[in-house]
Amino acid sequence: MGLTGTAEAASTSAATALPAVLTKNKIYRSGTAAPMSCPAPEIRSGSAASVKRFQQALARCANRFWATRFKAAGLRYTPPRLQITTGSRSVCGKINANGAQYCPEQRTVVIRITKRDLRDQIMMNLAHSVAHEWGHHVQELTGILDAQNTLYWRSGRTQRAALSRRLEMQAECLSGVFYRSALDSLPSEITWSQWIDAVGQSRESKIHGKPRNLAYWQDRGYDAGSARACNTWTAPNSRVS
Repeated sequence: MGLTGTAEAASTSAATALPAVLTKNKIYRSGTAAPMSCPAPEIRSGSAASVKRFQQALARCANRFWATRFKAAGLRYTPPRLQITTGSRSVCGKINANGAQYCPEQRTVVIRITKRDLRDQIMMNLAHSVAHEWGHHVQELTGILDAQNTLYWRSGRTQRAALSRRLEMQAECLSGVFYRSALDSLPSEITWSQWIDAVGQSRESKIHGKPRNLAYWQDRGYDAGSARACNTWTAPNSRVS
């Protein structure tokens, strides 16, 4: 999961150098959401059509959720476009190996249904393709992506890698905020603690960071139920490594 068509986030040596859109964004003041009903259709083994319907349903839930939070923060929400495909190309080019990405220029969430999705249909894996990429859309609408892109071009390689992790971990945290409101109404074969344990044991990514930190931020968003918990930009380096 990641971004296409924009620079990944950059790092800066001091928090005071960061723009307020990163550290004091209005979305952090959007409050705590109440539980919401998020009906989703059954996923049938081997059926790409049922996976697509499930993810479309999750997308509708994500749009309802974030529209409410944006209104509470005094911001305007517009849904992203959604492209779900079994192919390897999308409106923003080749789909990355993770199977899901956000394309800022097109404001489009692209999800590729893989053979693994059809074989190992774990609901949370399929849901996270939506929840994480909607986190990037929130970053786009709130000016966070533009701010990190500006920092990127002013920074060196090490700094760029560091704040790419801050960007991705914020998207993880925002997905946790959404889950806190919607998850209880979704059918699931695993508990939240089991899911977080699985995230913490996943494969490490240079862009996304250490699995234990990805799990930390996702769980932090879930526990708080509010984007106020998701300011990764001023977090200690140890929490975004």
